[in-house]
Amino acid sequence: MSQERKSDSHLVGWTDAPNYNDDGSVRSWRVKLRADELKQMMTKYVTSLNEKGEGGNCYVTLFMSAAGKPCCKVWDPNSEGAKEQREKRAAERQQPAPAGKQESLADDLPF
Repeated sequence: MSQERKSDSHLVGWTDAPNYNDDGSVRSWRVKLRADELKQMMTKYVTSLNEKGEGGNCYVTLFMSAAGKPCCKVWDPNSEGAKEQREKRAAERQQPAPAGKQESLADDLPF
């Protein structure tokens, strides 16, 4: 049985085709966002701020679709997929590290 992966991003739309250098590497890639799309991104997809003032980010990913078209998606921190990933990371952090691993973690501390 395969587990269905819950999405943690929403498709924003298609982008311009990438521009390439003479050697075939990607030089640039452009995405156009309308004002209403930007407003939606600012209200729905910005990460929360912590007590130190860190956060408030909006993650946009440019990628090629399976059909070979350039696309843009935005990460949704409130999606079911993102919530599951956070819960999984929190559970992993609470499990004790193996004995050899604990010593190496202590060596990496700056104090």
